[in-house]
Amino acid sequence: MYLIRRMFSWRIANPVLSGLCRSFLWMLMGALFLSLLLWGSNLKEQDLSMYTYIVHGIAAAFGGLTAGRRATRKGWYQGCLTGAFYGVIVLLIGFMALDNSPAGADLLWVMAAAAIGALGGMFGVNLQRS
Repeated sequence: MYLIRRMFSWRIANPVLSGLCRSFLWMLMGALFLSLLLWGSNLKEQDLSMYTYIVHGIAAAFGGLTAGRRATRKGWYQGCLTGAFYGVIVLLIGFMALDNSPAGADLLWVMAAAAIGALGGMFGVNLQRS
């Protein structure tokens, strides 16, 4: 039984990479929720900008939490890296898909994502299993 569970379990050992996977999973669920909200209500796409920032903040926080749980120490550092990488990847996707040019405000967004990820990493390192 242990052999079967070990063969079919998929665990990423790197804290930053596992945090990024978890944050993109949360972003996917948030985008699905916002799409359903947009479809089922009278909201317009222009009204969703605040909600998208909330979804990205939650995704960065849970990514930092996961990175902090996987790290043995310095959860704030692993969470900060996760949040910063998450912010940069989202900006790169926006740059390539929507042809947005990077601006100075984007650096503030990456720094905010890194700070939210660091906060999640601080909580995550204290949630480790002993």
